[in-house]
Amino acid sequence: MCDDARPLVEWAAMKVGVVIDEIDVDDDDTLLSLYGMRIPVVLGPGDEVLAEGVIGDRRALERVLLGLEWGQPR
Repeated sequence: MCDDARPLVEWAAMKVGVVIDEIDVDDDDTLLSLYGMRIPVVLGPGDEVLAEGVIGDRRALERVLLGLEWGQPR
């Protein structure tokens, strides 16, 4: 995860109480082919893409993670 996205994702995850598992897609050819131009990518259960590309809006990311936590649609 880039240095710009990391604090935003960590803040949003802490705010809603979810755990982040950071994976470097550059270390995995399959992931790199799937997500290479879309990184950073935030995946939820079942590898659902919750956010991707430029992640710069804390509140939007928090809403996505809150919806995930409570099982609500995004």
